[in-house]
Amino acid sequence: MKIRAAITGVGGFVPDYILSNRELETMVETTDEWIKTRTGISERRILKGEGMGMSHMAVKAIDNLKNKTGLKSEEIELIICATTTPDYVFPASANLIGAEIGAVNAFGFDVQAACSGFLYALITGSQFIESGKYKKILVVGGDKMSSIINYKDRNTCIIFGDGCGVVLLEPDMNGNGIMDSILRSDGNGSKYLFMKAGGSRYPASTESVGKEEHYVFQEGKTVFKFAVQNMADTAYEIMQRNNLSGEHIQWLVPHQANKRIIDATADRMGISQEKIMLNVNRYGNTTNGTLPLCLWDYESKLRKNDNLIFATFGGGFTWGACFLKWGYDGSRK
Repeated sequence: MKIRAAITGVGGFVPDYILSNRELETMVETTDEWIKTRTGISERRILKGEGMGMSHMAVKAIDNLKNKTGLKSEEIELIICATTTPDYVFPASANLIGAEIGAVNAFGFDVQAACSGFLYALITGSQFIESGKYKKILVVGGDKMSSIINYKDRNTCIIFGDGCGVVLLEPDMNGNGIMDSILRSDGNGSKYLFMKAGGSRYPASTESVGKEEHYVFQEGKTVFKFAVQNMADTAYEIMQRNNLSGEHIQWLVPHQANKRIIDATADRMGISQEKIMLNVNRYGNTTNGTLPLCLWDYESKLRKNDNLIFATFGGGFTWGACFLKWGYDGSRK
């Protein structure tokens, strides 16, 4: 029997502070109705506190996972962290996380693919499991998007929030786990969703700070169009090549960028509303955190052998889909 990489536990964390649409109305020219109509978002979480980076949320999420599964830190062999907002340019946030949780036998690295990063990291981690090299891998997905958002720009500040999720990957020989995946990217889309300054092309300077070039820039209409087409098409493609129809799928796990994009993807797949994991209304777009936070929120409803389709799209452009068979019943508490 083929070794597959199965998700055997999930954990999550979102900050306590809630930034509501009503509060945003006092910050930028917008309204609660305008935001909800265009995005489906009512509120998002914001990490407050001096010196708290993305790794702070990751450690909290991993603690949640460890408490539910009984996983010991010394058992962890690899930590892959998908994030667009690492604590530092270097070292990798995965290394900071490993040190904080006492994963003395693990190595780690970060994956940066914008909102698609968690799916990229999940598939990367699965290769280490399928090869037989490792047996316990943490895949972390999270972002402190509030650190790179301009709260004077209503095109972006209404969308993003902070949060982090994590999954444990282990070998499965009973037919569950990651069955198939499709990952794509097109750098020609980079100019429509990016942060101009702070990298080696445009290093930080007094001028770049003055021009507010260290914030997310998004050309919303173009991104929306590409996201709708590519998320939907890739999710449909993976269903087709695995002979799946909407009735075979128990759950769609979509990137939580925009309710209209999610609905378009579900329609293309023939998935009814009750099969869609949805938390964009409460968390906004947590970028790399959206997929694992969906699993965290819906874990109690998942059953062994359930068919899940992951679908995502991010800046770069990056996108992809994954077909996974779930490995256990309900929450592990």
